[in-house]
Amino acid sequence: MKGFLTGVVLGGAVTVAAVNGTGRLFATVHGMEGADTRASYKVLLENDRVRVREAVFPGGVPNTGMHTHQYAHVGVILTRGALLFTNPDGTMETVKFEPGSVGFREANATHAVGSAGAETMRVIEVEIK
Repeated sequence: MKGFLTGVVLGGAVTVAAVNGTGRLFATVHGMEGADTRASYKVLLENDRVRVREAVFPGGVPNTGMHTHQYAHVGVILTRGALLFTNPDGTMETVKFEPGSVGFREANATHAVGSAGAETMRVIEVEIK
């Protein structure tokens, strides 16, 4: 599907603002101070071959900021909703998802991602080291 080719899986943002005691990483979106501009990433499992993370994108938040994924990865969508993908050249695509949708993305993919609606989007991301 076209949406999967544009990048189903969401990764860590360029800037990590804080790590709390649960291992959850919060990515700050530059230029959006004062608003709830955080996507969060919680590492669920990590070893020398894979890293599994839960990514949460709050509804109504524009995006994570432009970032590059270090590893190839598979994403599994946990919640119904839509994500807005913004490419480095400024082109954008909104993709609707159903729970259980799965996609693959090669390493070194660059984009910004955000929930395209009021729904909070949750994704399990399996990075292949």
